[in-house]
Amino acid sequence: MVRIRTACATLALVGATVGVAAVPAGAAPVATPQAAAQATTCPTGWGSLPKTDTSATLAPVKDIRTGRHACFDRMVIDLPGGGSDVGYSVRYVDQLHQDGSGRHIPVAGGAVLEVRVAAPAYDPETGAATYPGRVARPLPGVDLTGYRTFRDTRFAGSFEGETQVGLGVRARLPFRVLQLDGRVIVDVAHSWSGTS
Repeated sequence: MVRIRTACATLALVGATVGVAAVPAGAAPVATPQAAAQATTCPTGWGSLPKTDTSATLAPVKDIRTGRHACFDRMVIDLPGGGSDVGYSVRYVDQLHQDGSGRHIPVAGGAVLEVRVAAPAYDPETGAATYPGRVARPLPGVDLTGYRTFRDTRFAGSFEGETQVGLGVRARLPFRVLQLDGRVIVDVAHSWSGTS
């Protein structure tokens, strides 16, 4: 009987020692990606009202791409040679209508941003397309799988020197527009609260 108690006590002591040795003193709990994302403080104050710049360029649109960030989803319109002051108009619309024809282009999502860039998607001298987008189709090469805000993209065409894109988003959320050398950038926040 004494041997059994001694054996049980020894096993309990060994188990406790192994358990303590496995967790170093002062070890912090491992943060999950969701917990890390929830702790991110995001910029606020962008608002959801229309944003415009009346500049224009003849440098054509070459590419439209998207990216995911901690606080927002991003669309980048590349216009090599367009400089840092390319005109644009970005606003929420009830429906996307193609310039010139007025044709309704369905865009999925809880809200639709109409993105216009004051630049053609064709070579102004030859009329040859510089961007492979097809009217009413999703943007070529853009995959929105895993995005928190973006839901859909649709190319609406290029008419009289302006290129038009529909961007479907989860809801009417704050956005900003940035101009960098040869690029117009549209960021749409994940939320209104300033946290990701």
